[in-house]
Amino acid sequence: MADNNVKKWYVVRAVSGQENKVKNYIETETARLGMSDYVSQVLVPTEKVVQVREGKKITKERVYFPGYVMIEANLTGEIPHIIKSIPGVIGFLGETKGGDAVPLRQAEVNRMLGKVDELSVKVDNVAIPYSVGETVKVIDGPFNGFNGTIEKVNEEKRKLEVMVKIFGRKTPLELSFMQVEKV
Repeated sequence: MADNNVKKWYVVRAVSGQENKVKNYIETETARLGMSDYVSQVLVPTEKVVQVREGKKITKERVYFPGYVMIEANLTGEIPHIIKSIPGVIGFLGETKGGDAVPLRQAEVNRMLGKVDELSVKVDNVAIPYSVGETVKVIDGPFNGFNGTIEKVNEEKRKLEVMVKIFGRKTPLELSFMQVEKV
């Protein structure tokens, strides 16, 4: 007998800020209805973000794709209807009005799950987004909001030395690529 329970990854659109609530709802609802066989994984892709507050490093989980919850499921029978009726769920991504949910391609799934092949990682290391002399704005840390000029780019550590004017004096700051943005 062929296994008809083939699962694919789908993206459920959720009310932004309620992704984890939607995830829990989907899990409890499918379990309650005895449909856990059809919905194997519910994921809210998150990234760890380090914020510096009052000199302390705080690691927070931030939702990577606000408003999206990924599910690995076999959308047969009532399943799509059950998921759509969960509070906070807007619908499936990629569906035409009244049509079926469109599964993600494997490459998209891999990218979202962070299984990026080494090739693209290597390319990433070559492309340094900043160059000396460029003006950037500090978006993280105690100097948030200040503009500065890049003096040095350290590619290995992915750090920048940025000259920032603080109280009329030029002060060099060492910042990571993630702490600044182009002006």
